[in-house]
Amino acid sequence: MTLFLSRARLRRDASATALARLLVPEDGAARAAAAHHLVWSLFADGPDRTRDFLWREEKPGHFFTLSARPPTDPHSLFALDPPKEFAPNLAPGDRLGFSLRANPVISRSEAHGQRGKRHDVVMDALRHMPKGERADARLGTVVAAGSAWFLRQGAAHGFTPDDRVNVDGYETVRLPRDGAKPIRFGKLDLSGVLTVREPDRFLTALATGFGRSRAFGCGLMLIRRAPPA
Repeated sequence: MTLFLSRARLRRDASATALARLLVPEDGAARAAAAHHLVWSLFADGPDRTRDFLWREEKPGHFFTLSARPPTDPHSLFALDPPKEFAPNLAPGDRLGFSLRANPVISRSEAHGQRGKRHDVVMDALRHMPKGERADARLGTVVAAGSAWFLRQGAAHGFTPDDRVNVDGYETVRLPRDGAKPIRFGKLDLSGVLTVREPDRFLTALATGFGRSRAFGCGLMLIRRAPPA
């Protein structure tokens, strides 16, 4: 499958600037919801389209996308860089620097025989602690739970992270919905260096994304070549 890595930035001309507060709200949750719709507009070329792309926000109004087809901008809202074909030639032992924004989850069954229910890995770890200790333990739990989740991703998808995985940030996102419970998910930023063990499995995971909440800007891993160890 041919993939395209693209960069899209909201235009800064008068017409786009007039809509800036609507397109890029200052409130984090509102901006996440608006970004979801904005990026979808780049790929919604038919009423029956399903999502075949990943995306992430680099800063307000600036996005990367990885997609099976180049984005289009029918509303002239974006400055689109020419999409680059994404087909890295990887071999076992290759080292890559990575940056990943992910919604890391773990599946736990509430009772024997029941289907597992997904839980955010950080919240799942914190809920086993006494409430009075959670605030002080939060930072360490984010690092430990996030690093452990990424190690499991490596085992499942053909790569091994270096001993140190940088946990660059974590936040809980709450997106209101009319007539339904809000969407809640954790957003974790990870970076570091990994070693490719099984290129085909790793490339498949790159194309489909890591973790959940991919429709809301999670799951896209950006990679670059890293020097040998």
